[in-house]
Amino acid sequence: MGPASAGEQPVPGCSLLTPSEAEARALCPSGYAGPDQAARQLVRKLRARAVAVTTGAHGAALAVEGGPFAHVPPPVQAGGQDACGAGDRFAGAAALALRDGLDVRDAVTVGVGEASRFVERGGAANVKVAEQELGDRPRTALEVAEFTRANGGRLIATGGCFDLLHAGHVSLLRRARALGDALVVCVNSDDSVRRLKGPGRPIVDVRDRVEVLRALGCVDAVLVFEENTPARAIELLRPDVWVKGGDYEGEFLPESEILGRLGAEIVVLSTLPGRSTTNLIREIQ
Repeated sequence: MGPASAGEQPVPGCSLLTPSEAEARALCPSGYAGPDQAARQLVRKLRARAVAVTTGAHGAALAVEGGPFAHVPPPVQAGGQDACGAGDRFAGAAALALRDGLDVRDAVTVGVGEASRFVERGGAANVKVAEQELGDRPRTALEVAEFTRANGGRLIATGGCFDLLHAGHVSLLRRARALGDALVVCVNSDDSVRRLKGPGRPIVDVRDRVEVLRALGCVDAVLVFEENTPARAIELLRPDVWVKGGDYEGEFLPESEILGRLGAEIVVLSTLPGRSTTNLIREIQ
C-alpha cells in the first residue's frame, strides 16, 4: 500500500493504493475525468482492492473493488498551507488503521483526518520546530497537554487499567492518536484497579504498565490517577477529545459531567473482537 509513483506499476492485489491526483492522471493515459472516475478506473486497471485518490484540501475519492464509490472529506480545512509530507502522513495512518482491523473506508477516513490536521498545524516545518523544542527529554502529561494547546494542536486522551497490554489496547491507542496531534493515556493506579476489578488485579503493577505504554510510538505521555474515575485527570489535562473503547457497556460515563463542562468531544472506538485482559487471564489459567 502507498502512493503510486512514476516507477514500476503497483503489485496486483494491493489492499489500498493512495495516488495523488497528479499520479492518478499519469496512470490514466486514456483520459482523466476527475478523481472519482480515476479511482474506479484504477481499481480495475491495477487490480487493487481499493484506490483512494487524494485531492488535497478536498480529502480523497475512494473506490472499492465490487463496492460503492465514496468521497471522504477532511475534518478541518487547511488550504493554502504547506502540504509537504501530507501524502506520507495519509498513507501511514491508513496503513496502521488497516493493520488494526478497520475496513478500508474507515482507514481512509483516519488517513484523511491525520493528513489534514498535519497540514493545518504547519506541515513538515512545524514537526521540526516541535522536535527542537521538546527534544528527547522526558515529557510529562501536563507538558504534552500545554505544548499541544500552545501550538494550536488537538489533544486526545483516554483512560483505563491497561493490565496485560494486548492487541486490542494497541489498536485502540493507535486509532485514538490518529484523531489528533498528541495522545495522553490516563492509567488507574494499583489501588484503583483493585477497587474496580477485585483483589486479584492488577496482574502487572502500575510502574510496568506505565513503562510499556510509554514505549508505544502512538502514546505521547501517561498520567496515573488514584481515583475510581479519571475525572480529576481530565480536568488537569483539558483534552479536546476523550476516547472510550467500544466494549464499554454503561449508558452513562462517570466522566461525562467534566467532559461536558470542558466542551470536550467523546469518541467511542470499536474494539477488536475477543481481545481482552479477562480472556487472557482465562487462557493462562
